[in-house]
Amino acid sequence: MRTLTISLTPKQAARLQDAVESGDYASNSEIVREALRLWERREELRVLELAQLKQAYDEGMASGEGKDVDRSAFLRALKAERSERD
Repeated sequence: MRTLTISLTPKQAARLQDAVESGDYASNSEIVREALRLWERREELRVLELAQLKQAYDEGMASGEGKDVDRSAFLRALKAERSERD
């Protein structure tokens, strides 16, 4: 494994030490590796979400011209539809 030096705030260092001393983790390295795995997952999800957003945008653009909607009439229609279901 490669050794890497990182700087932590005193609060972060204390939290790592507490986690190791409590037995939740075997070492500081284990905590950092888990944190990196979580970060990698979050980044992967961000990429997927961005791709979905781009796809939705493309589909919206391909669906044709937009149309003006009267907000009040639209809300009345939604409320009427909901009343019919209830």
